[in-house]
Formats: sequence, C-alpha cells, structure tokens
Amino acid sequence: MIVAWPTKLCLVPVFPGNSHAVPLNPEIEVFISGMAEKHHFNPSELRRIFSQVKPQPEVLRAISAPATALPWSEYRVLFINPTRIADGVKFWDENAESLSRARQQYGVSEEIIVATIGVETRYGRNTGTHRVLDALTTLAFDYTKRASFFRRELEQFLLLTREEGIDPLTIKGSYAGAMGIPQFIPSVYRRYAVDFDGDGKLNLWESPADAIGSIANYLKVYGWKPDEPVAVGAQVSGDDFRELLLQDIKPHVQVAELQKIGVIPVQEIPGENLVSLFALGEGDEARYWLALNNFYVITRYNRSNYYAMSVYELSRAIREVRETRSAAK
Repeated sequence: MIVAWPTKLCLVPVFPGNSHAVPLNPEIEVFISGMAEKHHFNPSELRRIFSQVKPQPEVLRAISAPATALPWSEYRVLFINPTRIADGVKFWDENAESLSRARQQYGVSEEIIVATIGVETRYGRNTGTHRVLDALTTLAFDYTKRASFFRRELEQFLLLTREEGIDPLTIKGSYAGAMGIPQFIPSVYRRYAVDFDGDGKLNLWESPADAIGSIANYLKVYGWKPDEPVAVGAQVSGDDFRELLLQDIKPHVQVAELQKIGVIPVQEIPGENLVSLFALGEGDEARYWLALNNFYVITRYNRSNYYAMSVYELSRAIREVRETRSAAK
C-alpha cells in the first residue's frame, strides 16, 4: 500500500541546547491543550518534551511499504526458518513454567505464545530502534491517512509513561510505536498487559513472563478457544469458490456451504463450523486454507493473513521439534 509522501514534515523540533525556542507545530499545541484539559498534564512540561522530538521520515517510508507487500514465499522465509524455530524451542525451554501457567490460566497453547513472540521480536532480541515518541508524533501529525489513530496512540503513550513513571523520551520501539517483547502499541499495553511474574510491575521490555501472560490475556479477550484448530488446508475445484476468497477475514461461511461449491477440507471439520476461505501464493503455487476462529483471533494482533499463518506455521514447527526431541529421549 502506497500513500502520498509529504514534501515537508510539519514537525518543528527544538533540540536541547538551542538558544532560541522555535514554536511548535500549531497542531501539536492543540494536542497539548487537549492533554492538559482532559488528563491534567502540565502544558509546559509537554512543550519541553515535544521540543525534543525528532521528525522521522524513515517511519513514513516504512509504514507505507509493510512487509506484507512481499509475495507469500518471500514473506514466509523471514519467519519460518531453522534459526527462528531453534530459538523458539530454546525460549520455550527457558520459560516453560510461565508458558504452562499461561495455558492453564488463559487457555492459549504454549506454541502460539512462543511463535507470536518469535514473529514479533525474535524472542525479545529485536524490540525496535525508533524512539517511540518520535515515531508516534511523526505518524500523528504527518501520516494523514491514519493521523487520528496515531494521535490516540500518542495520547495513550503519554498516559502510560506517566502511570509507569517512565521518561517518554527514553522508550524505543517499532516504527509504528509498538513496544517491548510482545510489541504492544500503547493502548493495548495499558489495557491488556499483566504482571505475570508477580513483581508488582508491568514490564514488557525485560520480563518474558509479563510478555507471555500479556499475549495470552490479549488473545483470550479476543476470543481464543482452547484446543480448537487454527487453520485447515483445503482442496478446491471449479470456479464458484473464487467469489468467496477472503470476502471477510472473520469466519462467516459454513464448511458445509463451501463443500457444495467444491471446497473440501483436507481434515474433517464439522459442517456447521464457520470459516473464511483464503489463498496463499499465486497461480499454480496457490494453496487454499480455511481460517477458523483462532486464526481470526491471531489477526486481531496483526490484521494480515500472512502474519497469522506465519505464527501458526512457526508454532507447529516449534512444537514438532520439541515433541521429536522428547520422543528420542
């Protein structure tokens, strides 16, 4: 997806040490006034903070060309590879107690939690290099397509840092403002993060246990169903099925109805189950899948079939290695 590239960023930064204060962008001044009125922030303190924001044109480039623009075959190997599988097995081994407890408390399987962390941050190794305040401010005031969304996230970020006693100028994350091991955006952090290690703090940057519990909590709230399938391959015939290809990412058509138009699951699914039909790959390389409820829940983390399938395939690969290892002992 390509969006119009601004010819000039509207942010006007003032860097520490400048002897002459440069007025902030008027839209930022309006935002500051709103934060003061709604949340009782000190306007002078917010002006001091925003004066140190550095515009990030690379953030706009990144959000305009997401990884899902790649063909599935190229996207897949970014996440389904021997290194990420082996690292996932190691992460599971090192955090087995927290993962087991999360499954018992929230009903989300260990491998799904591990794979989510693996896809998001390579098990906490890559949590982002962009200063979150810079990224969110750039997107809030220069990415017009979703400015209102990112202004809300900027609001949530400032609330979060105030609540947790964190300097907002020190936090780093993704180009879209996602943070920590699970890459939660600020609103998700404030709503779904849990203190799963019991130390009295929410720390998604340094606590794998908090990340594990928070992901499980998030998926449960969005409707994860324990021990139910995620996606099932399908064989197709004829052309009638094509009009149903990803009409909606949410399951909306019964398996029995798809069977009538030549879509046959490769494993048994009750005919009354709701699914959505999608394809990965192009032309003769296309493979067809039925997405069930749990697949849809994964897309609530990132609204992409590529993303959800990567999490699902990585989870299966990690579990298979662990089971093979256990059988060999």
